[in-house]
Amino acid sequence: MRKLLLSLALVTLLAAACGGASTSGGYLSPPDPQHHNPTAPPAPAASPYGGVTFEDPGINPITDTDEDRDSTFAMDVDTASYLIAQRFADDGNLPDPASVRVEEWVNAFDQAYAPPDEGTFAVQVDGGPSPFLDQDELLLRIGIKARESSERARPDAALTFVIDTSGSMSREDRLELVKDSLRKLVLSLGEGDSIAVVTFGDDARVVLPPTRATDERTILDAINALQPGGSTNLEAGLRLGYGLAREALLGDGEGINRIVLASDGVANVGLTDADSILREIADDAASGIELVAIGVGMGNYNDALLEQLADRGDGFYAYVNGLDEARRLFREDLVGTLQTVALDAKVQVTFDPDVVAEYRLLGYENRAVADDQFRDPGVDAGAIGAGHAVTALYAIRLRNEGGAEAALGTVRLRWTEPGDQRESKLSREIDIDGLQRSFARTAPEFQLDAIVAAAAEVLRESPYAEGFDLRDVLDVADETSEDLPQSDQVQEFLGFLDAIVQIED
Repeated sequence: MRKLLLSLALVTLLAAACGGASTSGGYLSPPDPQHHNPTAPPAPAASPYGGVTFEDPGINPITDTDEDRDSTFAMDVDTASYLIAQRFADDGNLPDPASVRVEEWVNAFDQAYAPPDEGTFAVQVDGGPSPFLDQDELLLRIGIKARESSERARPDAALTFVIDTSGSMSREDRLELVKDSLRKLVLSLGEGDSIAVVTFGDDARVVLPPTRATDERTILDAINALQPGGSTNLEAGLRLGYGLAREALLGDGEGINRIVLASDGVANVGLTDADSILREIADDAASGIELVAIGVGMGNYNDALLEQLADRGDGFYAYVNGLDEARRLFREDLVGTLQTVALDAKVQVTFDPDVVAEYRLLGYENRAVADDQFRDPGVDAGAIGAGHAVTALYAIRLRNEGGAEAALGTVRLRWTEPGDQRESKLSREIDIDGLQRSFARTAPEFQLDAIVAAAAEVLRESPYAEGFDLRDVLDVADETSEDLPQSDQVQEFLGFLDAIVQIED
């Protein structure tokens, strides 16, 4: 009897989802569902900028749960892809499809997840129909929130800035933007923090040895004196930067040690690829010195290298498009998340094949982890700072019959504690009760995520977005605008979406 009732509940929910109202009174026509891997991504169109390097990771396929019920990926808090798209639009161009990473678009927005009452992470799961999916599909959202740490309570930080001062940094006042950003950061640090500065062009040099943040005049004088010129020996800059960071190392879990690389990423002297560069500094990276990569400029810009450096260096990758973004990144995000709360953080979502027939993870293609490596603490994965949030979206199809359990599956997290290298884990069931019957009933942040992800899917030329275009996405955004989170960030996104529709037209 219990199995029959649960099966009827599933069928009822699915039927309600199929008939549930969207904001426009109906669903956009999706592509004919194909139960196969998508073809290889199309060759990217010629970039409007010279010398720009993006790496297309492909697109996740629809997966039959009878063949593979596990979906495993490294946590990712990068946001560069979304800011890079804004830069394209500001210049009157559509984003390069290879530059669009869905998870980075979604993770760029505040999700309003509640932090854990105790422990390192809190997991939130919700979902419902989406105007951008087939009527027999649901959008599932898995939200992960790291514990927060007040600036007053966080440990002291030893920050080593490795700044690109090559000739290309003179373009568009890239170096001036970095200098303005650093000035803002200096004013946000505490008396126990320290700053060191290394620059690199043809070679690398120490501009400022580790200096207490309270010595603002010395630090600002060093920043103000920076001038661009020469080639780009990124390897030399990082090698010297890590050496300086090692001298200032706050060990035994007593402090925060971080390299902050600011560059356009175009390494043309010395080692020029992420694997070779990081192989030279592997021991330093393993000692707890984390690498944050911050990209600036467009044209002679290597997105792929900066992303790989941040991922391999246990940090995150961000992009600065202007002073407002620089202020948010350097004064809020960087300082607020300086304390790392989890290393090699991985997620594994296991779907119940009696309940879920198929699933597709939107994004995270270049963060995939083999299912059998989920329990291996030695696998390189994501580093998560205090207060960071991670969102993963799945398009799923429920079975029309069967379903012996009242859950869609289970979310599992595994990570390493930064201090004692102890492995920790957390699991949570994906309850059917978390699914809504219509898009209109879902949370404002969920609706925003669906719209943001749909725009990214169109722009990266996903085969699963063939049934709608940017104008359709904008129409849904306009119709739901009063229900979306009311923030400056959301208003900026709506303006950005309108701009790229006009560019496309």
